[in-house]
Amino acid sequence: MNTVTLPTIAYKIADATHIPGILALQELYLVDNLSQEEKQAGFVTTRFSTDQLTTIIEQRGLFIGLDQDQIVAYIFAGDWEYYRQWPIFEHMITYFPTLEFKNFAINTTQSFQYGPICIHAAYRGQGLIVPFFEFMRKEMVKRFPLGLTFINQANLPSLRAHTAKLQWTVIGAFKYNNNQYRILAYDMSESVVGG
Repeated sequence: MNTVTLPTIAYKIADATHIPGILALQELYLVDNLSQEEKQAGFVTTRFSTDQLTTIIEQRGLFIGLDQDQIVAYIFAGDWEYYRQWPIFEHMITYFPTLEFKNFAINTTQSFQYGPICIHAAYRGQGLIVPFFEFMRKEMVKRFPLGLTFINQANLPSLRAHTAKLQWTVIGAFKYNNNQYRILAYDMSESVVGG
């Protein structure tokens, strides 16, 4: 895939007019649409419908990166009530009592689910993830002190990006539908910029 020189990317909280662009980007990197070789560069596993996008947009939990008018990245971030519609998130919640991270109480009221994040392949590896994450962090820290997520162990590009570039901490693991996942945590009061 050809890369592009990063122009000034505009980061925004998504609104309803962005739904077609988000769906188009999702389809490009949805795990079900990729070959084994393509999956090695990273993938997203959750297919969001228009109704599901509308709900998270109404909660101000969908963030986008725009190059001109084209959506080149998105980050989902929402409360656990929103994510409970997918069984894997309900399963992950059962591990909360066994998890530890700093002095946080790990529960569904003090934390939110971060992700998925998707960045168009042409924009990867150019530093977009840090300012994009920081834009989302500044919004979500107003509501939640702790970010939690899980990453498929087979998705090494995502695992590396989150632990090395964004400084997420692996705090646990679980198995679901024959896949292994790592649970990660982030203190939302900490800026990733310069860190």
